[in-house]
Amino acid sequence: MRLIALLRKNDRQCSGWGLELDVLVFLFWLASATSYRVVSRVFAMPRTTIHNIIHRISGNILRLKERIISLPHAMDLDTIGDGFAQLARSPTFSKVVGAIDGCQVRIKPPSQNQACYLNRTFSVQLQAVCNNKGLFLDICVGYPGSVRDAWVNRNSSIFADKLYPPPPGLPYPWGRWVSLHAIITPYREPVVREADRHFNQHHTKARSIIERAFGILKTRWRTIFLKALEVRPTFAPVVIACCVILHNIAMDLEDLPLGEVVMVRDDNQDKPHHQQLDPSGEEVRRQLAAAVIGPIQAVAPEGHDYV
Repeated sequence: MRLIALLRKNDRQCSGWGLELDVLVFLFWLASATSYRVVSRVFAMPRTTIHNIIHRISGNILRLKERIISLPHAMDLDTIGDGFAQLARSPTFSKVVGAIDGCQVRIKPPSQNQACYLNRTFSVQLQAVCNNKGLFLDICVGYPGSVRDAWVNRNSSIFADKLYPPPPGLPYPWGRWVSLHAIITPYREPVVREADRHFNQHHTKARSIIERAFGILKTRWRTIFLKALEVRPTFAPVVIACCVILHNIAMDLEDLPLGEVVMVRDDNQDKPHHQQLDPSGEEVRRQLAAAVIGPIQAVAPEGHDYV
């Protein structure tokens, strides 16, 4: 009903069956990931009508992206930071504003450019940033599976277009944001210093929220994420983005999937090497690692308030 209310403001065209039934057709297809022919039989509609409904509703949902998936406002920073500090069990992480990670979404073998999508399996990339509650703040989806995570990050809009931190002139405390170059990763194992080991432990607890967010997303849309998505590679990013948008709507309504959350390890993922990070990130991480084992009143490094 929330989705119908959101779409009713923007969707001025629907089939002869009405917006409510169009949304049900789309959600049934998304939940079952079955063929248009099967959906046609279930709803007793022509297959071309099913195709048109699915593509139109998915496009209308995609137009909600900027409204449903958005970066935090300044007034939310302290709450999010406190949430990450609780996750990490360390006040040192009280200036974190998001956890970032990527995953591979399998697709059926494309008819063209197969080598671009091949990474053990055929897939497209999904990079996402979430807050301390598992609500997605930003996504970048659609790059072929053979592309490295670090390349996807550098070319994502949040990085390439400098969406985060916000540009001067917007109502954000500009001096309180750290450059996105300072993405803080754990130290490469095995570590030698005790401070580095403690930092990795707290870092793992803090970043686990993005893995849980992916787990909830994959549990809610099992047929999309736990088997090969049987759509064209050009349409796959739209379907995946719709799943993330609906995830945020459901999380806002505190509607969690029934049963256990499926946590799927992504062995296809290519992790970026730490030596590729910007030196500013290395310095921030060094200071954070020292603060983890420091006094309980530890604060973020000077000049780097939010990470």
